[in-house]
Amino acid sequence: MTTIIKAADAAEFLALAPHLLGFTPSRSVVLVPFAGGRSLGGMRFDLPPEDADPVGFASTAMGLACRVSPVDAVLAIVYCDAAELAPPPRRELAAALETAAERCGLRLMDLLCVGTDAWTRYGPGPHPVAPLAGLPAPPPQALTENPPHPDHLAGAELPRADLAARERVGRALQQVQRAIAVCCDGSAVGSDDRIDPAAFVAACALDDLPALFEEALEEPPDDPYDQAALIWCLARPSLRDIGLTAWLDGLDAGDAALDAQLRWESGHEYPASLAERMMGEGERPDGERLRTALEVTRRLAAVAPRDVRPGPLSVCAWIAWALGRSTHAERYAAWACEIDPEHGLSRIVLSMVQAGHLPDWAFRPRRDGTT
Repeated sequence: MTTIIKAADAAEFLALAPHLLGFTPSRSVVLVPFAGGRSLGGMRFDLPPEDADPVGFASTAMGLACRVSPVDAVLAIVYCDAAELAPPPRRELAAALETAAERCGLRLMDLLCVGTDAWTRYGPGPHPVAPLAGLPAPPPQALTENPPHPDHLAGAELPRADLAARERVGRALQQVQRAIAVCCDGSAVGSDDRIDPAAFVAACALDDLPALFEEALEEPPDDPYDQAALIWCLARPSLRDIGLTAWLDGLDAGDAALDAQLRWESGHEYPASLAERMMGEGERPDGERLRTALEVTRRLAAVAPRDVRPGPLSVCAWIAWALGRSTHAERYAAWACEIDPEHGLSRIVLSMVQAGHLPDWAFRPRRDGTT
């Protein structure tokens, strides 16, 4: 179900912007694409330095807005640290945004400047400066449906996990690894070297990896052995990618990824379609599944032993990127690289974020036809 919240003027839209984005912007440029008078979401960019090329920035930002389907107009907001907005700062940047919108064939609905405690408009002629404290209160449905974080960095923190919880998962992971060695390699276990039966139960769940990952969405694991089994998988790229594919597109897709992995290990070529999907190509996935998967993986990263933490952190990074949360994706990937500087998926996510690469589905309508 799509909730429609109307904004009659710029002041009402500014009041709604944090709820549209999910956070309160600061030192940012926000572009809001529109189609037929309805917003298609929001795009946030770091406010470029004063000495940066405004034309290059505006061309890149507006070019991304042009890719949103079926955009025909855009509203731009420059959030800065200025206390004095008469005249508004960053006028060269504002002019570059206006020119870039025109070149893209987009109608510029408004071009606003938000300072530390006031806001105004860019453009010819003096515009009144109005206090942010005077913005109207957002409608009640905006407050209940999408209460915003304080800023774009908030919300990326891992859940709190006490030392006892981390130790339980660490011991469970050691037991699961030994159980896997016994089951797969026939390793002997001495009479004084008992393996907890719960570890064998967790290891047996690996026989159906897509189902294991699907069940994690349906009932996020709290048992340390179940958590350990998932952490063990996420530390191994081939198993991790099967799980990511299942989370992305469902159980059948996970089965296809498992089959492709087994065939690849037998010498067959890995399907390009699966690799392209991981790079953000194709239909927009179910956002609710990905948000649930992100919460599951954040909890796993919080309790994982440090040496294997890059696995779940890199998955957090990829899912955040897939959801359009590039700032969060960069943070998770950077945390993983602090532990393992050469961690593969984390380096890939970092390179995509730093290059401004977004998944192709970020510019497509949702499966239900809404945007």
